[in-house]
Amino acid sequence: MSAPLSAPPSPPPEDNTESAIVLDSLIEYLLSVPEREPVGSELEVLKSIYGPESIRIWESADEDRPSRTPENDTIRYQVVLGLPSPYDDVKVKVLVSLPTTYPASSAPQLQLLSRYIGAFGVDSTLFGSILRTFISSTSGIDFIPDSVCVFDGLQNVLDRCTRWYEDHLSMEKAGELVREGLRGNGIDNLKTVDSPDEAKVGVVDIRQSQPVALPQGIQIFEAEPIVDRKSSFIGRACAISDPSQVPVILAHLSADRRISRAAHPIINAWRCKIGNVLHQDNDDDGETAAGGRLAHLLQILDLSNVLVIVTRYFGGIHLGPDRFKHINQAARNALELGGFLDEDGEGGGKKARTGHGGKKK
Repeated sequence: MSAPLSAPPSPPPEDNTESAIVLDSLIEYLLSVPEREPVGSELEVLKSIYGPESIRIWESADEDRPSRTPENDTIRYQVVLGLPSPYDDVKVKVLVSLPTTYPASSAPQLQLLSRYIGAFGVDSTLFGSILRTFISSTSGIDFIPDSVCVFDGLQNVLDRCTRWYEDHLSMEKAGELVREGLRGNGIDNLKTVDSPDEAKVGVVDIRQSQPVALPQGIQIFEAEPIVDRKSSFIGRACAISDPSQVPVILAHLSADRRISRAAHPIINAWRCKIGNVLHQDNDDDGETAAGGRLAHLLQILDLSNVLVIVTRYFGGIHLGPDRFKHINQAARNALELGGFLDEDGEGGGKKARTGHGGKKK
């Protein structure tokens, strides 16, 4: 297994003609050396699949010494991949590094060179997962000695980049739908806040809105409070069919004085599937990381078309990490009360049950 790259090498030449000549020369050389013939054959296949203009041999600044040959040094090349339709105008660049012992005993190493995919800046999680393509069998590819595998690795990277891009498009679209819902219901006032206990800067402060009626057909399930050291946690959940319903429901709850006087009235997370696109978002409401934990709960339960809200009343005694345990449990209680969980606690979307000591609103 080759060691992780310490730093990206220098970029390849931009001249397409020169690059094609260098690529063809390398392939010809590799095919002439018996122990490197599999690498040459694989590179020739990749050239035919992705096109010669998509592959460039990568030369770093210290690799211009005369003694350098593909026999005694790592081979590196860049591959430009296009995301599948309808995103085929979005490209990603991947650096392929092949140690001298590939494919006999060492796997290739793949590194994402693109800093952006479309309009979205790539995060460290995606960078790291691609570096582990042939290291982690959980999300990557199992390396089999004496088997060429760059194509499989590149396709695995392309799949992950496509899912990452679709997730970010969904988040962006969800934000647009929520904003449209706010405008359509007259909730378009923005408030910049200074206190860390209030909403995030630039986020709609729905607690300042006028009372709003629940959308037609919405039924909120409210679980019994969880009380610990004078702090109370109340979970609520409801089914939703469109992201634009979310701000209306939250505004409706915020208009309730019993809820609005809480330290953190509407910690929430939601997921809503429209067609084949999953929209999702969450809000800590001043309780740092709480919204993300609720979002993770919905994800692991594999629930969609649901909004879950937790209200926390602070009793004057800090609970430490226990507060997150209670927030998650309050949310789960509300989901169970509303019939969103099956008997094993997994997402099932069954008909609502009411025998858990809670109430419908």
